[in-house]
Amino acid sequence: MHDEHRFPDDSLIDDCLLADRHAFRKRLGGLKRRLKNKQPVDLGLEKLEKAIEGSLQTVAARRELAQEINFPPGLPITGCLDQIRETIAANQVVILCGETGSGKSTQLPKICLSMGLGTLGRIGHTQPRRIAARSLMSRISTELETEPGTLVGYKVRFKDHVRPQTRVKLMTDGILLAEIQRDAWLNEYDTLIIDEAHERSLNIDFLIGYLKQLIKRRSDLKVIITSATIDPQRFSRHFDNAPVIEVSGRTYPVELRYRPLEEEGVSERDEAMQLAIIDAVDELSREDSGDILLFLSGEREIRETAETLRKHKLQATEVLPLYARLSPADQGKIFRSSGKRRIILATNVAETSLTVPGIRHVIDTGFARISRYSHRSKVQRLPVEFISQASANQRKGRCGRVAEGICIRLYSEEQFESRRPFTEPEIQRTNLASVILQMKLLRFGDIATFPFIDPPDKRLIRDGYRLLEEIGAVDGERSVTRIGRQLARLPVDPRIGRMLLEAAHGSCLKELLIIAAALSIQDPRDRPLDKQQAADEAHRLFHDAHSDFTGYVNLWKHLEEQRHHLTRRKFLRHCRASFLSPTRVQEWHDIHQQLRLQMHELGYRENRQDAGYEEIHMAILSGLLSHIGFRESGSDRDYKGARGSRFFAFPGSSLFEQQPKWIVAAELVETTRLYGRTLAMVQPRWIESMAGHLLKRSYSEPHWQSKRGQVAGYEKITLYGLTLVPRRRINFGPVDPVTSREIFIRSALVDEDFETRAPFWRHNLELLKALRQQEAKSRSRDILVDEEALYHFYDERIPEGIYSRPQFEQWLRKATQQQPKLLHLTEQDLLRPGARKVEKEQFPDSLEINGMRLPLEYHFEPGAKNDGVTLVVPHEVLNQITEEQLEWLVPGLLEERITTLLRGLPKPLRRNFVPIPDTARAVLARLKPSSGSLLLALAAALKEMTGVHVSETDWPGEDLPPHLKMNLRIIAADGKNLASGRNLARLRRKTAGNGKGSRIQRMPTHAIEQEGITRWDFGDLPEQVSIDRAGISLTGFPALVDTGKDVAIRILDSRSNALHEHRKGLRRLIMLAIAQQVKHLHKQLPGLDRMRLQIARATARGSKVDIEQELVSLVIDRTFLHEHADIRKQMDFETVIRRHKADLMGVASETVKLVSGILDGYQTLRKQLSSMTAINWLASVQDMQLQLDGLVYQGFLRETPWEHLQRYPAYLEALELRLEKLKHAAARDRQSLRELEKMLDKWKPRYEKMLDQHRHDERLEELRWSIEELRISLFAQEVKTAFPVSVKRLEKRWQELGL
Repeated sequence: MHDEHRFPDDSLIDDCLLADRHAFRKRLGGLKRRLKNKQPVDLGLEKLEKAIEGSLQTVAARRELAQEINFPPGLPITGCLDQIRETIAANQVVILCGETGSGKSTQLPKICLSMGLGTLGRIGHTQPRRIAARSLMSRISTELETEPGTLVGYKVRFKDHVRPQTRVKLMTDGILLAEIQRDAWLNEYDTLIIDEAHERSLNIDFLIGYLKQLIKRRSDLKVIITSATIDPQRFSRHFDNAPVIEVSGRTYPVELRYRPLEEEGVSERDEAMQLAIIDAVDELSREDSGDILLFLSGEREIRETAETLRKHKLQATEVLPLYARLSPADQGKIFRSSGKRRIILATNVAETSLTVPGIRHVIDTGFARISRYSHRSKVQRLPVEFISQASANQRKGRCGRVAEGICIRLYSEEQFESRRPFTEPEIQRTNLASVILQMKLLRFGDIATFPFIDPPDKRLIRDGYRLLEEIGAVDGERSVTRIGRQLARLPVDPRIGRMLLEAAHGSCLKELLIIAAALSIQDPRDRPLDKQQAADEAHRLFHDAHSDFTGYVNLWKHLEEQRHHLTRRKFLRHCRASFLSPTRVQEWHDIHQQLRLQMHELGYRENRQDAGYEEIHMAILSGLLSHIGFRESGSDRDYKGARGSRFFAFPGSSLFEQQPKWIVAAELVETTRLYGRTLAMVQPRWIESMAGHLLKRSYSEPHWQSKRGQVAGYEKITLYGLTLVPRRRINFGPVDPVTSREIFIRSALVDEDFETRAPFWRHNLELLKALRQQEAKSRSRDILVDEEALYHFYDERIPEGIYSRPQFEQWLRKATQQQPKLLHLTEQDLLRPGARKVEKEQFPDSLEINGMRLPLEYHFEPGAKNDGVTLVVPHEVLNQITEEQLEWLVPGLLEERITTLLRGLPKPLRRNFVPIPDTARAVLARLKPSSGSLLLALAAALKEMTGVHVSETDWPGEDLPPHLKMNLRIIAADGKNLASGRNLARLRRKTAGNGKGSRIQRMPTHAIEQEGITRWDFGDLPEQVSIDRAGISLTGFPALVDTGKDVAIRILDSRSNALHEHRKGLRRLIMLAIAQQVKHLHKQLPGLDRMRLQIARATARGSKVDIEQELVSLVIDRTFLHEHADIRKQMDFETVIRRHKADLMGVASETVKLVSGILDGYQTLRKQLSSMTAINWLASVQDMQLQLDGLVYQGFLRETPWEHLQRYPAYLEALELRLEKLKHAAARDRQSLRELEKMLDKWKPRYEKMLDQHRHDERLEELRWSIEELRISLFAQEVKTAFPVSVKRLEKRWQELGL
């Protein structure tokens, strides 16, 4: 079987390309196994043989190229050809050290070709920059006299000019790194030249470390490391003391001059440095007119120095800038001769990366911007630093290339010696996230153990992992996630890659591809020094006021539209006219295409509809979570950033003037300040949505929410120290189940803030309420167990993990199937040992008033508004409640109230009743609750027991403890609270509609009520009725109410109000019944006009009523109602009219005569009093004026009872006599006045207070008219009094009345 199939020999495979050998041997082994298993192999063998043949043909094609290789004799490296060949042949690794101009970059590939290398595997030649790779490919192809892309090819980002027969492959070091992912052994190459290794970029250090590991597995691989004269021994030591070959450069002698400034600490933009630069230029100008290369640290320094040099007005001199962001057109000026001397103002890009032709002299300021990652601030900084000795020597080496040169250093030799020897490699001053991710995917092991030449700082490694965790590329155990594996396939920074992946899921990939490509290149917008304003105007067309990122999208849409409509030449012209770099625009387009294809390979497609602002910026945030900023106050211009950093919006941003509250920055770069570049306004909720795995949450104030049936709390959400959500209500249960369960039991169950239909809850509440009522009544806390006992009851029965109403009810339904009364409390559970219940008679549940049982509520909480006993009073019956009724409280508190009242008496009185507690008990035994005043009853009992009189004013008033004064809670018809308090008069005013105490309050609607009554045809009218309102049986009092033209039957709130209104209603109904007689009465009233004039001068009180109406009302009352004020039956009403109708005119004549006489006397007295002006009469006159105004005022006929009105002539006559006597006996009048004032001083304040409170006190009314009689007795004994009266008699009566 084996004889029938001839397999390729191993030696044949050994002649194939290195890249093919492993695959061929693997396929060959597979075919042999198939044959052994008696499976067909013919087709596979045929394919293998064709593949081997193709590989051998490629080897042959490579050998045919470059048969003869020549080396330029003028190059220094040509003199070392043999040494180089021998060293390369004898060693796997060679370090070649040569200065710029030595020819190492162009001749090394040719030397390798001359040694036969590059046939079975290519000669890989890396460059740090794409432009160098392209230019070297062209230069080497020219020297080998071959077409570019054949023998020598190149591969850079987006461009691959390599054919199968290509032997020398120029590429960037990034391309070689990317190839390691698909070919870890780098079998495509038999030789690798790592050029410009002294730059120590991240990629170079990574490659050198990797190659050190690889050469142990690939002994056939030649590695050549080229470096400038910057510490080549370091590379040698890294490769186990590999040999070093040194090649000198083509240089002329360089004179070194130190010109230090007098001042220390001077920056490039300071005047002293600018003057030093001018002096150095002048010094070199005196030597010759050769071109000068002046090193500065940045673009701003270049602009200011260029302006300084222009003002210096140098002859035949051209000043040109050179920095990385310079447009290709301006860079091109560096390489074109203009016939004038040139002064090139350059950043450190001209140290090694770019050779400026024709330079004779160098001026070195000693400064450079060095990119550094700060592990403290977590940002990439660009601080201005003193350059290292190596950089200073590189700068010096830029002159002396074309002739003898001079290097002027604007610092001292001592300063040079004190500087660090070398600039730290990039790996020690950058974020390592991308490197770490690639190493993980390539299984290179831990970055901390990777063989770097100079291992990175552990803090930088830690920050690299932190960034990868931020974007979700690695998990908490530092393993690569699915996102991380996807990010590794994208040829962009991990942050940008993360944005693209988020955009793919957020339907905004179309926009993010544009933004990601823009962030991956140098800004395509040019800003020439001499046309900055014009450039800004052109770029402003594409600005977005809220986002620099969407500004890129606007610009892209414009460019794509122009690209579609314009020819290539016109498009390039349009770019330049719009101050856009055509080269960078093309690069932007190429990167966009590559990223688009890469995303397609990952299975993602662009969105068809334009994405919204929120979707775009949430995707951007996914990669820039540590680049957010918050402006704390309106006046601050800086932003608080992640981890305590602070940064400013970059002045070139479209958001610079707007300064929104929250922003995100594409990058944070530190120059003179820490700036955020490429900004957008964002919302904190977007950040929260994107940063779920990074957020820090702190929780506070867990509390029970009855409505939701859960334990709520507040969370504070921060990201890197920035507060996204200062306070948000959350469900606290899942956060802390143990604490939540305790809160649930204590707040919901123990504190009774719970809503459930479970039978146990209703039972427990009713039992607890009853026992709390017992405590409130007894005003003690020795009946019910404390809250801890209740907590333990529930805690023992409710299992762990129950902290919400749904959980509780679900558990309870199952638990009560076996134990129905599992959570039912009993009195034994709740009563303290030895607790005694209170008697219901002492603390009733209701108070009876006018046949109504008004509820009583008890509350024991000293200091609370409702502490003590509360009487629930429907608003409609508030006027039925009297102060006297409230004084009696409830029996159980009466002894304490009496004790407190006795202790509040003045000491001279109080000592008559000691010991107070015994006296209080004795008095209580004598008292019987009534509707009268407790104070009067108490005073009477004390006088009976001890003979000591206690006046009403002796008792303490408002000083009683609140719980010993009845609290009132006024409720509306729907049961809602209207007001509460312990001051009855104030509550009446508060609940009245007009804000004043209302004498009359209408009761709720009753069937008996009627409107529009003009005759008594409604049957008899009861004195009171019962009405149910809010579960309380109320007593109402029907009355006829005068509505003006007719009367109505209404239910009023109190008996007194009903009597008052009923009298007026009867009067109106009588007037309607005898309408003709009333009409005649109006016509027959004599002297009305005169009486109107007289009463008009009187004091006004209350509403104004015409005296005619008052007279008619008085006549009707005297005729019909004098003896029948409360007629309730129709028969009685009709009898009164029939019996007294004939008396109407006689009564009218008598009444008019009396009133007319009163008003005549009033008018006379007013005139006399106004003429009494003697100073010694003043007090007496004022007293008489007050008496007169108190008797006669507008409305006195309506308010003065008839029996007292009949005494008015006597009072006026007494006043007139007093006036006569005053003229010759003023002293006697004053003496009598002093006697009168003893009584007035006691009575008057009480009477005025009664009027203010809209109360009626018959005792004070009695004393009022007694005082009028006393005036007759004191000042006009000739006029007889109605009854015996004196000051002594009135004082005795005062005591009898309990005042």
